[in-house]
Amino acid sequence: MNAFDRLRRVRPVGLPAGRRVATWVPYVLVLLAAAASLGGLAFRPAAGPPQQTVDYVIVAGAAGLRWDDLDPRTTPALWREATKGSIGWLSVRSARRTTCPSDGWVTLGAGNYAAYPRNGGNRCTPPAPELTEPDEIGAAITNQRNIVRDNQDKLPYGAVPGALAESVRCTVAVGGGAAIAAARPFGRVDQYQAELPADPRVLLSDCILSFVDLGTISGSGPARAAAVAKADNVLARVLAARPERSLLLVAGVADTDQGSRLHVAIAEGPGWDGGWLTSAGTGRDGYLQLIDLAPTVLTALGRSQPDKLFAGRAANVVPGKPASVAGAVQGDHNADRRATAQRGVAVIFFTVVAIVQFLLYAALVPVMVRARRHSGPKGPALPGNRLVGALELALIAAALAIPAALLADASPWWRGDHPAWIFGLVTGSLIILGTILVRVVPRYRRTLWPLGTVSAIGAVVIGLDLLTGAQLQLNGVAGYSATTGAQYAGVGGVGLGVFVAGLLLLAGSLAQWVAKPWRPVIVVLLGGIGVVMVGSPYLGADAVGAIAVTAGVCVAAAISTGGWLTFQRFAWAAVAGLAVTIGFAVVDLRRPELEQGSLGRFLTELGNGSGGPAMSRAAAANGETLLESPLTVLALIGVLMLAFCHFSPWGGLQRLFGLHPAVRAAMAGTTVATVIAGVLGGSALTVAGAAAAFGVPAAVLTALRVLLHAADRTRPEGQSDGPGGPALRKSGEDHLAAR
Repeated sequence: MNAFDRLRRVRPVGLPAGRRVATWVPYVLVLLAAAASLGGLAFRPAAGPPQQTVDYVIVAGAAGLRWDDLDPRTTPALWREATKGSIGWLSVRSARRTTCPSDGWVTLGAGNYAAYPRNGGNRCTPPAPELTEPDEIGAAITNQRNIVRDNQDKLPYGAVPGALAESVRCTVAVGGGAAIAAARPFGRVDQYQAELPADPRVLLSDCILSFVDLGTISGSGPARAAAVAKADNVLARVLAARPERSLLLVAGVADTDQGSRLHVAIAEGPGWDGGWLTSAGTGRDGYLQLIDLAPTVLTALGRSQPDKLFAGRAANVVPGKPASVAGAVQGDHNADRRATAQRGVAVIFFTVVAIVQFLLYAALVPVMVRARRHSGPKGPALPGNRLVGALELALIAAALAIPAALLADASPWWRGDHPAWIFGLVTGSLIILGTILVRVVPRYRRTLWPLGTVSAIGAVVIGLDLLTGAQLQLNGVAGYSATTGAQYAGVGGVGLGVFVAGLLLLAGSLAQWVAKPWRPVIVVLLGGIGVVMVGSPYLGADAVGAIAVTAGVCVAAAISTGGWLTFQRFAWAAVAGLAVTIGFAVVDLRRPELEQGSLGRFLTELGNGSGGPAMSRAAAANGETLLESPLTVLALIGVLMLAFCHFSPWGGLQRLFGLHPAVRAAMAGTTVATVIAGVLGGSALTVAGAAAAFGVPAAVLTALRVLLHAADRTRPEGQSDGPGGPALRKSGEDHLAAR
């Protein structure tokens, strides 16, 4: 038995001699962690519609209207309604990447992601439906049946334009955009006026639901200000003529240029005064989706919603809105400005990270070739200590890039004239600070210490952000943007990748300090924390991610003691993963349909036969993200570097796995969890790419350290028989310090 085998058999301090743990204990702990995660999922914050219903609803839409367009002097009606009512940021995602005015209006009427034919190519133009007026009361959109068929057959969302109008007895439309929203699936608009009449009292009280097109807001400067003022004047006339017990919804229903923005959402009426708008679909106070307006209208009117048609959730009001509109949505709290800056800076940041890591790994290859001692009399000289030390610091800095970027989002970098440069300076400073922190730790020279410390930093940063409401991820460079309309709360794909890699690699590093039977316990305890935090609706709010994390934890726990994933280990892991999946599904399906999470809603759609569009959307999202995201490149770079370290005789990863099987288990579990989470969540390799950008540099550093000591042949302290014993003992002490 060599020295390394003896070192691996050393009994940890504090563990009684001869005490063995039953082989079934770790797996029972896995099931207990699963039960704890289900307990966290079972309780969800109460969120419901206002207690009062109304007799009328008026939806006043202005394509392109943003919060920075409002002013108490130039738009008094809008400002007054925003002050009196409840407000929020409106995401106007439709079936197209850019939601033009006609797309926004048809999505509003469908209650689902829809699209409208474009006559001007990709350029956004004011809505101009093909209208006929067969009588003096209503109108008809002549190509409405074709629009419905295109949305049903050619788009993966299953939207039915006119579903909202079909849910009430009659509707009123004023203007071309309003006609698109109010048209029934066969094209009929019950009552139509091209412009608001001089006295609109009778018109607005003829039907319980009215749509008013306030105009299209586009451009900049005086032309934009004039369009906003005109919209405000029309709204003032609507307010003067609105019937009693009516709810007024003001919405910036679309974008008017190629960039996605956040727009105005105001609800004012009985039960809607003075708060933030939100919905179960966003899970974030102050954020609403365009598809949420249709179910909100019907809920406010006390009407039932059509089955299988609406994708949104009814809005509700939560307290906490500042008294000043300017203090709530403008200046330092301008979420639209931050989200706009985030999109551009995120692409730059992850592209730079991918380039830097590629160059760093390319520089490491010849160093790792030299690091392994050759058996022949001649061979390349070992790399110098300074070079190795510099590369180690570079690897630590590369691993800390994403956690530093997340912390940098706590600063107002997006308010400057050059947000990318400001963000880069803040992030770079945090990376340097974190690298110094890892370096000055007294146990830095131990083999696994940098890996464990970096992993702990990443897990703690993401964990603290989730515990405080994921404020750093919303509209953050290392998070997600509300303008995409995909996510508004909880853990994002990048955060999930870093969190999973951090927890499992930390668990693998800590598990090496205990006896083999207790290693799965360490993995399960830390992994169980991850499952709870990711799956809890209060924290990560990602049931699919929690299932993926459970699968990764089960795999890591099963092979953390060494050896391969045998059938018995796989069976235990599969049972635990299946238990969590079924538990999440049962708990989620017991909720009302409009309060279900992503997993419950998907299973509901499969049960009622409408799951095809959901699967098609996930596949389309995976394909689009796979081809466009810089994180795909990061995932591929990480895989190539790990392949070199594993299969090359100069790589050192095989020796690392042999000496530290818990680390191998952690990396295997991370791979399983991140790939499953990305594919099932529709983000392809985003989660795996973030995990690779964070975990691979630290793993390569550890492999390099093991490689540099590959030729050491020492005995543990206290064993010195034969000549040269003291020297060998001293060498062994040095090697222990390195481990």
